[in-house]
Amino acid sequence: MFDTLPGFRDFPPEACSRRNHLFRVFRTVARAFDFREFDAPILEPLDLYVEKSGEEIVGQLFHFEDKGDRRVALRPELTPSLARMVAARANSIAKPVKWFNVGEHFRYERPQRGRGRSFYQFNADLLGEPGVLADAELISLLVAILETLGLSESLFSVRLSDRASWVLFLDSLGITEKQRPGVLDAIDKSGRRKPEQTEEALEKASPGKGAELLEQVNEIKSIDTMDALAKRLEKCGEAGRSRSSEWSRLLTLLEAHGAGSCIRIDLSIVRGLAYYTGFVYEVFETTGEGRALAGGGRYDHLIGKLSGGPDMPAAGFAIGDMTLSDCLEGNGLLPTYVSAPDLFVVGGNGQEKETLSIVSRVRRAGYSASYSLKQSAFGKQFREAGKSGARYALVIGEEEVAEDSVTIKDLGSGGEKRVASKSLVSQLEGLDEEGGLPGRE
Repeated sequence: MFDTLPGFRDFPPEACSRRNHLFRVFRTVARAFDFREFDAPILEPLDLYVEKSGEEIVGQLFHFEDKGDRRVALRPELTPSLARMVAARANSIAKPVKWFNVGEHFRYERPQRGRGRSFYQFNADLLGEPGVLADAELISLLVAILETLGLSESLFSVRLSDRASWVLFLDSLGITEKQRPGVLDAIDKSGRRKPEQTEEALEKASPGKGAELLEQVNEIKSIDTMDALAKRLEKCGEAGRSRSSEWSRLLTLLEAHGAGSCIRIDLSIVRGLAYYTGFVYEVFETTGEGRALAGGGRYDHLIGKLSGGPDMPAAGFAIGDMTLSDCLEGNGLLPTYVSAPDLFVVGGNGQEKETLSIVSRVRRAGYSASYSLKQSAFGKQFREAGKSGARYALVIGEEEVAEDSVTIKDLGSGGEKRVASKSLVSQLEGLDEEGGLPGRE
């Protein structure tokens, strides 16, 4: 007996249906925002990820040498592939680039609830536009997806922060460019550590300043209004005032998008990835375990770094399927799995050809149709039809064949009517309009 590998999942029909529900919403909402779907190889050169994150990333990847002695890896994320694709088309591609992807990714890490070694992820990226209009477009897309899935603004919040503001704050506190990554890393992890551990990390990053820096960092992290943020940025001179204007404009744009009510200023959000350069954000549940559902931000230098070409303004976010599915299920927002066909075709002995002709016709018209795959009496076929969950049976017996007709039988009420075979599809369309059939997609 073989089991799935640790951190991997099977998707029987009911689980696949729930997963595909997420995918449909992702695609429908992204297309409404005029994002275009793209994809990239699931297997990439290992160096593509090392260039982005350093050699330490290797321990988190599924990687191996292929038969051509190339170091390759299953993709843990899509941004490096996106950078490669866009850079290769930089001179011909129309900007801004608004692309999205729904795909499988892999990370070799300890499996736990909401985190596996194989997972699906929705990515949306907007490249070639440096202004906050792009940030607002992405955050609004993210909010629209969650709302379309049924999550009201009382169930989640978008915590908004800004790496550029943190750079200004740290500069004003005397933190050097060399010390900055270590300080930002300590700030990013401070919510999961004891204060003394954060102070120790800050001291390591900026010797002699740990205690004082912790006090200042906590003060900045406590800012949760635009007024308080503007006052703090005012201390950073003209650059701070300019950044304050960008904050105000972004919040105004999000209000105009109808997404403002779920936005929270939260400067504790730094996001650990060093390539972020501007506004960053994470979405959290406001109920239950308060887990992160999505995150993203601006990364204006990453495309140039990965491609070896010039920098390109870029921003994006990702939503993982596992935590999101848990959240939706916990709030009763995942649709009930229904495997029933629209129709079940019941044929009499000797009417196999006519039965299959009707099955084929209604399928071509867009309805799902099933029938018994073994010769059996009408009674057994009707029992099979009942078990299938179909609302209607199409009956083809001797009389129907003689009259070139079909009997439509309501398996719930028992009511039935006989219709000419040539008008069957139009009769079914009438049932669609009356709500008697799920209808065609």
